[in-house]
Amino acid sequence: MQRSAEHAVTAVLGPTNTGKTHLAVERMCGHSSGMIGFPLRLLAREVYDRVVKLKGESRVALITGEEKIVPKDARWFLCTAESMPLDKDLAFVALDEAQLGADPERGHVFTDRILRARGREETMLLGSESLRPMLKALVPGIEIINRPRFSTLSYAGAKKISRLPKRSAIVAFSAEEVYAVAEMLRRLRGGAAVVMGALSPRTRNAQVAMFQAGEVDYLVATDAIGMGLNMDVAHVAFASLNKFDGHRQRRLRVAEMAQIAGRAGRHQRDGTFGALVEEGPGAFTPEEVFAIEEHRFPPLEQLYWRQGEPDYSSIDALIESLEQRPEHRVLWAAPQSTDLAVLKRMAEEPGVRGRCRSSAMVARLWAACGVPDFRKLGVDPHTRFVARLFGYLSEGLGYIPHDWFAAEIARLDNVAGDVETLAGRIAAARSWSYIANRADWLADPAHWSARAGAVEERLSDALHLSLTQRFVDKRTTLLMRQIGADPRALPVTIGAQGEVMVEDHAIGRLDGFRFVVAADARATDKRLLLAAAERRLGDERARRGVALAEAEDSALALSADVGAVPTLLWGELAVATLAPGPTLLRPRVLLDRALDCLSVEARGKIEARLRLWLAGQLKRSVPGLVVLDSVQRDPAASPASRAVAAALVAHGGIVARADIAVAVDGLDPVARKAFRGAGFTIGALDLFDPRLLKPGAARWRRVLLAARGTCPVGAGPREGATVLDRAAPGATLAHGYRPVGAQAVRIDLIERIARAAHDARGSQGRKPFVLDPALALSMGLTRATLEQLMGGFGFRPAASDDDTLRWSWRGRPPVRSAPPPRDTAMAGAMAGAFAALGQAG
Repeated sequence: MQRSAEHAVTAVLGPTNTGKTHLAVERMCGHSSGMIGFPLRLLAREVYDRVVKLKGESRVALITGEEKIVPKDARWFLCTAESMPLDKDLAFVALDEAQLGADPERGHVFTDRILRARGREETMLLGSESLRPMLKALVPGIEIINRPRFSTLSYAGAKKISRLPKRSAIVAFSAEEVYAVAEMLRRLRGGAAVVMGALSPRTRNAQVAMFQAGEVDYLVATDAIGMGLNMDVAHVAFASLNKFDGHRQRRLRVAEMAQIAGRAGRHQRDGTFGALVEEGPGAFTPEEVFAIEEHRFPPLEQLYWRQGEPDYSSIDALIESLEQRPEHRVLWAAPQSTDLAVLKRMAEEPGVRGRCRSSAMVARLWAACGVPDFRKLGVDPHTRFVARLFGYLSEGLGYIPHDWFAAEIARLDNVAGDVETLAGRIAAARSWSYIANRADWLADPAHWSARAGAVEERLSDALHLSLTQRFVDKRTTLLMRQIGADPRALPVTIGAQGEVMVEDHAIGRLDGFRFVVAADARATDKRLLLAAAERRLGDERARRGVALAEAEDSALALSADVGAVPTLLWGELAVATLAPGPTLLRPRVLLDRALDCLSVEARGKIEARLRLWLAGQLKRSVPGLVVLDSVQRDPAASPASRAVAAALVAHGGIVARADIAVAVDGLDPVARKAFRGAGFTIGALDLFDPRLLKPGAARWRRVLLAARGTCPVGAGPREGATVLDRAAPGATLAHGYRPVGAQAVRIDLIERIARAAHDARGSQGRKPFVLDPALALSMGLTRATLEQLMGGFGFRPAASDDDTLRWSWRGRPPVRSAPPPRDTAMAGAMAGAFAALGQAG
């Protein structure tokens, strides 16, 4: 394209809704020929349809990567920026959204058009005011015109989805988030249209038509709507203020926020914008609100650039020219894009270099590398696709085989599947549409372009139908309009059993604080009537919150369910769980998520009530542990006393003596008496509170351990068991049983045997004595278990003339410090001098 004098270049800058694009279209149509480059295929198609009505189909062309409509006598061209044919001599040329030159991914394309795209008589650059310093630096003598916004754009605060006004557009930044918001709107407001850049123009137009015709009152879109798509939107709500830009998750720049928010309002009608949350990363800051309302954004400091006229003499020359550094101070080298990454991988293949012996073939290779990765497969899979494509383009007549193209198109020509499946097929079809629009890649490009276009149209119609079925409930929409603007005015009743009725329609049940939708209300108008019940449900939940905060002790309980998370009940309703706290006796009380509907003050009162109840239960059920919890924090207690108390509390009132032997030996007689007075036994093998072995106290002890994550609530042994098989549930010291050989013996019975042995020994010193055999027999101990126990106490079998089992004292074996056990539940059983008892058998 010939360059005219730089003074013929005009920049029209300003915020959204200033009529910049409309002005460019008018100026183009006033010339004998012209072209406008747009940032989106959808926008190019929209303006193409407008110009066709003015000039006729035979004189207007549409050129995008996947679609080419170029009549023989075309004089006006509507294109995407990447597809602008710069070799045409046209009277007028314009570039829309020129500030996208600062975009790391596509910026080099827009910068190249700013520098090289010129009309014979007039050139117009459209964009944000932030582009002004860049244009002055790059285009000397440029005339800059600033246009004010036609209407006022103001911040309307945060609004929940259920409170959004009609004619709102909700903007999200991923397909998953768009679908989630649209599904919520279907349930709450009857449905929404969906617009994403990945949609085909046919699907997008059908979805927008629903919104424009008033069939739905809400639109859910990606940031594609920020690029000049014209719709009758009164309010723009941001579902998020963060997006993934291809490299990282980041917060939107304020100029990007304004570009999207500016879709609200049209011509002279004012618009508003806001977020869905009042606080957190999804909320606007006061500085951002001020900048958007006043249209004040930081000026751009650089644009991205890449050589627009690369050297095709060889592959290496091509790569070198594409990696050339810009000379101008305001231009930055563009980051490596997908096409260049693919080219470098292709250049590593000897076969590719062997085929590229002419500049024409190098240019053909670069064109193949430019096929967009519509399916977002990544560089390596996309390179394999391009390699196969170039293989066909560089051999024989240089055409892609019809059978391959036909097979791929036939595979995609399937309208069955859900929204995601259809969207994936359309993305794949776009690749083949792009290929078919390369006139020199197929022997019959017109036929295959029509074939690919027909498949895309069928898939687009199916996707529109699927989107409508999934995200639009027409019965609900109609009912909401019959109800009027304020459905909360309808009578709402809540029955004694929690059933919620709206005008005799049962829409669900209030189960405690959580509303459960009626099974037959899904996807029907009944479910939408939740909006009518909203205020009444709030009043009832508040009343129930007061009742819970004032509940009697008898109304609160611990869940009897076997599980890993201790749960507190109000009647039969789970209201909180226990989690690790500062100490075992002071676990945290976590309120159930269903109580989030209450005020902060109400939740605080409920939490205080549950803590008070829990403290009372622990004082009654595990009084010894409560006493020791205070001892371990008492600065007046001796170090040994605090150490022993801390160990007992940490282990739930049962700890192997060998683990704290030094601290136990440091207890003076007064301290020992105090521990016994608190109910604790300082035994030969273990320190423990015998009361904790009773079912009620044992259960609370397991609850505390479960809250800390030590053992599940339901992992205790069977009630009343004195001796267990070593493999039985709960056969650990953590549950009050010491593994000995093939059996596990309850620790209070072990102390009973130890006392009986020392009593029987009496004053005989090392002389053999007889232990009452009925004692072990009544407990169910095997002879092997008894022998190992007695050995641990310091006794050994003595020689006897008859079958009577006699024992003699050999002295207590030395206590060794045990290494930290890997299993905390087995800590006591594997400790000290009695490790052999835990390993035997």
